[in-house]
Amino acid sequence: MLARNAERLVKGSYSFHWLNTDAGYFGRRAKPSSRGLTYTDINNVRPYGDVPEHVEWKSFAPRGALRDPYRAEMPTIEDYTVLDSCEVWADNVVTLYEEAKARQWNATRDIPWEELKPLPEDLEKATCQLCTFLTEVEFVAGDFPAKWMYRIPQDFLEVKSFLSTQIMDEARHQEVFRKRAIAGGGLMHCAPGFEWALKAILDAPTHTMGTFLLNLLGEGLVLSIFRSGEMIAKTHVDKEIFRRCMQDEARHVSYGVMQFKYYLDNTHDRETALEQLHRFADIGERVILTAFTEPALIEPVAILLGGGLDKIDNGMQGMAHLWRMFIDEYLQRCARAGFERRERCKLPLDFPWRQG
Repeated sequence: MLARNAERLVKGSYSFHWLNTDAGYFGRRAKPSSRGLTYTDINNVRPYGDVPEHVEWKSFAPRGALRDPYRAEMPTIEDYTVLDSCEVWADNVVTLYEEAKARQWNATRDIPWEELKPLPEDLEKATCQLCTFLTEVEFVAGDFPAKWMYRIPQDFLEVKSFLSTQIMDEARHQEVFRKRAIAGGGLMHCAPGFEWALKAILDAPTHTMGTFLLNLLGEGLVLSIFRSGEMIAKTHVDKEIFRRCMQDEARHVSYGVMQFKYYLDNTHDRETALEQLHRFADIGERVILTAFTEPALIEPVAILLGGGLDKIDNGMQGMAHLWRMFIDEYLQRCARAGFERRERCKLPLDFPWRQG
């Protein structure tokens, strides 16, 4: 290619092959909608929105471009291994991408840090411990999509675009909770029980299995914590942090549910896939239960729910409510995805704690 192109330049001649669009789709113009020019708008121009069930092109060439004449000269990207749309696609991914762009926020500027006032020592330590835990888990929620994003070919560009926003969201969450902990006194203890749950997410053999662990289970639990922010948070600064993080986590969970549903609706053998995923969920639920018995999580949350160290028993009653909310929302997410777990769930419906 270099010799051919160099020879043309030396001769002072032009190719102009790129002006020939007879085999392409030039002239079909996208029109903006009321929100601007979105992926939905350009995908309405056929065939640019035609997402293949199976990707044949393992190169960097964009979907809808003139690619066939250059097949022999294109590189093959062996790292592109997720070639079936059912492994990554979700019917809401374009909408979620647009929402993610519109609702980005800045952990430096948009949180009123100057208004943060010290709490009593037990509540401050509990808050810092919870923030340490959240700092520990949030980057894994970014590491997982990052692990898979470079394995997804260009034909699934909408998915890659959304996953990039999730990585940014999780970086911001890690940032805001690290800042909150250090602004309140410092980072506290790590949570070994949760470390193994996080490792299981990264080690998941497929994107869909990892999505189940991360989005339906792991981030579902974190979302339940954020939704309880009014009861957990003891300052308006903390409430604002939880509120902003909650809207981000809701997007990630929504993508996970619909990606799981798309996989089950479009895989070649639904019954076999269901049984494989049920066996995987049997293990995954036990992993998340191990994590939820971690004292570095449940005790500080109970102290915050109760209103102090001396009211931790009352707070454990609040933890029981939070647990029931998490289980109910988890089972609803599974059912929405067409993955009924209610009769097979390994998680206890009631919080595994009894007051002494």
